[in-house]
Amino acid sequence: MTKNTHDADVAFIRALAELLNENDLTELQVKRDYAEDDSLNVRVSRKPPQQIVAPQTQMQAAPPQMASPAPAPMGAPQQSSSGGGGGEETDPANHPGAVVSPMVGTVYMQAEPGAPAFVTVGQPVSEGETLLIVEAMKTMNHIPAPHAGTVKRILVGDGDAVEFGAPLVIIE
Repeated sequence: MTKNTHDADVAFIRALAELLNENDLTELQVKRDYAEDDSLNVRVSRKPPQQIVAPQTQMQAAPPQMASPAPAPMGAPQQSSSGGGGGEETDPANHPGAVVSPMVGTVYMQAEPGAPAFVTVGQPVSEGETLLIVEAMKTMNHIPAPHAGTVKRILVGDGDAVEFGAPLVIIE
């Protein structure tokens, strides 16, 4: 009976991989409960085709026109809650202080409705401090600050849907 379950699980995972490719998705996560102590938790993901980001360290103010002919960041909402413009950076995902979404999901800026936001523009944050939550498959995933700094921009709003790799916050 275990062999049949194993074969069925393998077929199920293959079907998820095909679904991922056919619908041009970057990530799928599914949990199957078989019994009280028996379940299958599968996460199938792939890197988006646009993962070529050249780190720019100490190069005179980055030229505004990088030679990336198809800059279609997977689902990166181009909303800027700090008023757009700025001039020197055109794609927030390329900013060295960008914190990107590790998964597909829905953004929540506070722990619960009516509570204060985790962070605001101009607020200093320490490494590991929660910046926001990304809900995926009814699981609340706290997104921590990768390093200490000051929140310069918040690029998403409460309730926004985000893709894997979408820029969320910029910390400098």
